[in-house]
Amino acid sequence: MKNLLTIVGERIRYLRKNRGLTQEQLGELVGLPQSYMGGIERGEKNISLETLERIVNALNVKPEEVIFRTNDKADFEKDKLIDIISVLLKGRELDEVEIVEKLVKDVLKAFDERDKRSPME
Repeated sequence: MKNLLTIVGERIRYLRKNRGLTQEQLGELVGLPQSYMGGIERGEKNISLETLERIVNALNVKPEEVIFRTNDKADFEKDKLIDIISVLLKGRELDEVEIVEKLVKDVLKAFDERDKRSPME
């Protein structure tokens, strides 16, 4: 089983990458050098809660999104995709987000209706 430093480092890496940031860019936002950020992501640095808070704020995520992880690969991939969608929507106007929400609801409704049909149809 991976230790907490490795888990947190991996989560920081994928959240950083989902936001299109380099280690250097995240380091600038947090006030740490790129080499130190690399050590954090590899699980080599034992960071303080203060540093973790700065990273969480720079990534614009909740602390639990960095600390907790699932052991289920499918859930991890699903969370990763949901995070990517969230990042894509953050910079959009409200009316655009509302349109995307309606589209998602329509697609999910179509999936649900497809699943309700019997296999014989």
